[in-house]
Amino acid sequence: MQPDRIEKLLFALIILGYGIVGILFATQTPAWQAPDEPAHFNYVAQVTDSCCPLVEEGDWQSEYQQQLTSVKFHPEYLDRLDTIQYEDHQPPLYYLLATLPYVLTDGSLIAVRLFSTLLGGIVVVLTYMIGKRVLPNKPQVALGAMALVAFQPQHLSIITSVNNDALAEVVIAVALLWIVRYLQTDKVPVWQLGLIMAMGLMTKTTTYFLAGVIPLAILLKWHAQQQSPRLLIRAWTVFLVIALGIGGLWWVRNISVYGFPDFLALGAHDEIVADQKRTADYIAENGIDTYTREMIRVTFNSFWGQFGWMAVPLDNVLGGWIYRGFAILMLVGASGLVIARLPRKSEATANPEARRTQLNMWVVLTVMIILAVLAYLYYNSEFLQFQGRYMFAGLIPFALVIMYGVDAWRDRLLSRWEMTQWLTPLAMMGLAVVDVYLLFVVIVPNLSP
Repeated sequence: MQPDRIEKLLFALIILGYGIVGILFATQTPAWQAPDEPAHFNYVAQVTDSCCPLVEEGDWQSEYQQQLTSVKFHPEYLDRLDTIQYEDHQPPLYYLLATLPYVLTDGSLIAVRLFSTLLGGIVVVLTYMIGKRVLPNKPQVALGAMALVAFQPQHLSIITSVNNDALAEVVIAVALLWIVRYLQTDKVPVWQLGLIMAMGLMTKTTTYFLAGVIPLAILLKWHAQQQSPRLLIRAWTVFLVIALGIGGLWWVRNISVYGFPDFLALGAHDEIVADQKRTADYIAENGIDTYTREMIRVTFNSFWGQFGWMAVPLDNVLGGWIYRGFAILMLVGASGLVIARLPRKSEATANPEARRTQLNMWVVLTVMIILAVLAYLYYNSEFLQFQGRYMFAGLIPFALVIMYGVDAWRDRLLSRWEMTQWLTPLAMMGLAVVDVYLLFVVIVPNLSP
């Protein structure tokens, strides 16, 4: 079979696999057993009446919420579930879109979950498209990253539940694809990057790091083309005017409701969650060493798989090899970056412009990963939230980097057999089987009331 036909076949199998496993997660995961799902669902319900809900006293009910998680959301305790509304500070775009499946199905939780699952499928496809742009001669890396994004257990559980993460990831993926295209060609106008940023401002604060990434891409292209400073300033201005002119409307609304300078409504949100665990209190009670150890351990575990409301880790699943396997994957990927074969000098000098563009794309990918990690650390500087899912904003560049390193080892050890290039995506596609096992053997039994 020709390589391009194999590539298309694997692409189709990943999409099909994601569709099957994603639908299983959306329909079989016990109701409300995803982080903050009731609050996100109630936001959708409120938006069907009017946009947009207000952050108010009583939205956060820690005792009731702890009771619900302790009884695994048993139906007998759901009489006040619709009063959990502490996500009302979120930008409205996801919830406005989710009203369609909500209204058409008379408020079905599964219908809204499937809407998120559809958005997740868009993220999976965009991952492949980005990988093909960044590494056009390595389709196996693009497919491997695509499969990793599709079947990473924790990520799969999040994008098949009710929350605005799936749409935020679509915005980030579209932004990254457009940035790569912008760096490669002159056919992407800056106003489109501004429009994407505006959609991010209306979706979730986890997309806000794009406000640094996109101007960086504009700077890199300006420097590569050795243009006048006037053109750089003009491009930045167009980007900001479009982004703030549209997305900033949400900020204006928040200031009118909560007062200046609470343009994100986070001040109002922090007031109602006053009893949420604070990092400073934990360090004072346990010490910085314990805090650091726990943060590393729980962050790693919850990045790869810790289900429900952090209630079901995988320490004892399959003899503890789930986490070890992912640690090995990261180690192989990271070390593979070191041994990856760089272009020969003759190749680099033959087309220095292409070489510079390639370097700029990798700079953007690296910066996105760093900013996603820094945003996570910043959030944890105030609240005690060791949840690795908060770094999924950088999952696509992370997957591309890891798969590039893994494939470098495959190339080093097995390059004499051309067909082995497809082992990289095939290995990641095997995670689909792990996902089904985790769903029916771990998640459903441990999270069902």
